[in-house]
Amino acid sequence: MVSQAVFIVIVLFFLYLIYRRIERIRSNINLGRPREIKDHSKTRWKNVLLIAFGQKKMFKRIVPAIFHFIIYVGFILINIEVLEIIIDGVSGSHRAFVSYLGSFYTIMISFFEIMALGVIVACLVFLIRRNILRIKRFHKVEMIGWPSLDANLILVIEILLMAAILTMNATDLLLQEKNYPGYHSSGAFLISDLITPLFEWLSAGTLFLIERFCWWFHIIGIFAFALYITYSKHLHIFMAFPNTYFGSLEPMGKMNNMPEITNEVKIMMGMPGSGEGPPEGLKFGARDIGDLTWKNIMDAYACTECGRCTSECPANHTGKKLSPRKIMMDTRDRAEELGEQMNAEKYLLEGYISKEEINACTSCNACVEACPVSINPLDIILQLRRYVSMEESGSPQAWNAMFSNVETNFAPWKFAASDRFKWGEELKNKNN
Repeated sequence: MVSQAVFIVIVLFFLYLIYRRIERIRSNINLGRPREIKDHSKTRWKNVLLIAFGQKKMFKRIVPAIFHFIIYVGFILINIEVLEIIIDGVSGSHRAFVSYLGSFYTIMISFFEIMALGVIVACLVFLIRRNILRIKRFHKVEMIGWPSLDANLILVIEILLMAAILTMNATDLLLQEKNYPGYHSSGAFLISDLITPLFEWLSAGTLFLIERFCWWFHIIGIFAFALYITYSKHLHIFMAFPNTYFGSLEPMGKMNNMPEITNEVKIMMGMPGSGEGPPEGLKFGARDIGDLTWKNIMDAYACTECGRCTSECPANHTGKKLSPRKIMMDTRDRAEELGEQMNAEKYLLEGYISKEEINACTSCNACVEACPVSINPLDIILQLRRYVSMEESGSPQAWNAMFSNVETNFAPWKFAASDRFKWGEELKNKNN
């Protein structure tokens, strides 16, 4: 009874902390401007199935995709065993599912063990890629310090959790053979049965202590892991699903115009407009988190920090300061800062993201195409750039000249519309 009470208290404690953290993240996301997304629900659910769950875009790079898929599916399936552990912890039973599933239980746990071994292998491969092969996109400037440590730490934790399952099952099998009280037969599991020789020389009492330690380590580790990932880039394990559902269905080349500006342009060009002027206090673009939409902030929390966006960015390839991954990381960090305390001494623009970064963007959408969870760094960049241009008039001089030409001549070039095709006439005369 004492063990059951301790177990329940621990579980409730972690659930409370996880709930508080989820509420904080929800509150931070709601710091953004409202945006209604209710269209094409069937297409959106299809994207969730293919992109978030099926990891369709991950398979553009087949080798890491396979190992990532093993970790993802393995961790989901193995947590079915966690459900049994929770039932055992609350009820005081041991392997509660055996009596209901019979011989299928042995097959099920054996499959879970194969997946657990696959997770260990995949995590080792990723550790080698990050720390020995040193894949370039994992060692950009924004990944120095905590982001790099976080990525390695989560892989090590996953290895330890999977090793705990295999060790727990192996010692459990040996205790069954010794007819230890409370350990009824469940059949031999495929992987753990192979490693039982490592523990055969131990006494029943020692095997019991190891089995109980692994049991507690795994369940506490799972809940601690669930809490930890809400502070980690691995929050994408959960955020990928809603973020993909609410992802843009518009063609990637389409930019979202401000209706107020569109109306003014129509009137200027002699086209029918709404007849209404811009509302009082209208702000152009975004300077801080509150100027972005809630979807922009959700994008930031869904970021996997995989660096595929940055590795595809042509500006980054040419040595420019822009890194789309950093844009998302900075947005998330600023949202976290504002969620803890309303710090008005600095803003997302210039406080986290410099004008040099956003001006380097070519608006090519390579980062959007590359993202495996439907994140749109370009939308944030364009909103920041719009603020610099329209609120501060702080765009580069060459850009301002182009804007002026567009306003006066309806073209980027500094000559009247009537002279626009003179080059064609000159070319025609030469050919004649």
